[in-house]
Amino acid sequence: MSGTVSVVEKGGRPAADLSETVVYLEGAKASPKPAKVTMTMKAKAFLPRVVVVPVGGTVEFPNEDPIFHNVFSVSGENRFDLDLYKRPKSGSWTFQHPGIARVYCNIHPQMSAIVVVRDNPYYTKASADGTFTLENVPAGRYLLKAWHERGGEAELEVAVTTEGKVGARLLLDASSFKKVPHKNKFGKDYSAPAEDKY
Repeated sequence: MSGTVSVVEKGGRPAADLSETVVYLEGAKASPKPAKVTMTMKAKAFLPRVVVVPVGGTVEFPNEDPIFHNVFSVSGENRFDLDLYKRPKSGSWTFQHPGIARVYCNIHPQMSAIVVVRDNPYYTKASADGTFTLENVPAGRYLLKAWHERGGEAELEVAVTTEGKVGARLLLDASSFKKVPHKNKFGKDYSAPAEDKY
């Protein structure tokens, strides 16, 4: 099945780049195969900022900066802490629970990323123009969902038949999104930025 996702920003303007939107099916009874993806730390940023993995999937966090980073998440059952390391070291985490894990660096508050963990193999990220395709979906009725950091979640009931493709359109509203500073791994505010000995 295929379709398009749109995100409306403040002032009603459409988002220009939709490649950080995750699209997935709920209600599909199929187990995903383990997978490994990479989220690189470079120039004090996570690249890419959004990845999607199956339950049992691993995210590698190589550090390409000459300074220390400390990757962590306090997102429910997917919480983890990889401690301090710098180039050329890498850390990794295997995600065992479906949901959205918000990932940060405990030293640099500007570093933030998202790992979306799914419990079936029918998921993808949208292209920059908002188009997406979910391959090999068996016939049945499902809930199709799209998630975007600023636009939240949208859903649509879909019926997939054996005869052909299903098209779907999902709209996410990011017009009232407000960025809120996150806490460090101890639940405290970040201290004033220091020179990068780290």
